[in-house]
Amino acid sequence: QVQLVESGGGSVQAGGSLRLSCAASGYDYKWYCMGWFRQAPGKEREGVASINPGGGTTYYADSVKGRFTISRDNANKKLYLQMNSLQPEDTAIYYCAARIYDCENNWRRAVDFPYWGQGTQVTVSS
Repeated sequence: QVQLVESGGGSVQAGGSLRLSCAASGYDYKWYCMGWFRQAPGKEREGVASINPGGGTTYYADSVKGRFTISRDNANKKLYLQMNSLQPEDTAIYYCAARIYDCENNWRRAVDFPYWGQGTQVTVSS
């Protein structure tokens, strides 16, 4: 079955960097849109970034543009999120998610992604 496992979370000070990874298994990874979402306490889960199956097109939330970079390695079924210039408002549990085919429509809607990892905590202190 589909399995997504995130890693790389941790605690950093404002201005620091982290790189999240997501290992995928159990499905034909190269056909799937992959996304990173986050959920802070008391808030809804929000889309942070997504990348289309071929890796040539990426999408970002305005709040992370220029600071975060999403990438994927289809040969090894891995997804990454490089996070730079982290701020306290980036503190959340980060999830990777998958859905078949393209990311173009509604890529920020969590309900449109059927497959999820367990999440990894990112804490940014001021």
